[in-house]
Amino acid sequence: MPEVVVYMLEGRTLEQKRGLIKDITAAVVKNAGAKPEAVTVSLVETAKTAKGKGGVLFSEMPAS
Repeated sequence: MPEVVVYMLEGRTLEQKRGLIKDITAAVVKNAGAKPEAVTVSLVETAKTAKGKGGVLFSEMPAS
């Protein structure tokens, strides 16, 4: 039973999350030989005010 955990910043739409989970599941099925119903994908979202890079909070970085 493969399990994939994706850590990402908050802000994606429900549609984007659905697409991401669908595509990750398809990749695991293709490359690991698992059945789709056996694949678990967890999205762990972090607030932009709770994570930083290079000493700067993501919430304080210019939009890219």
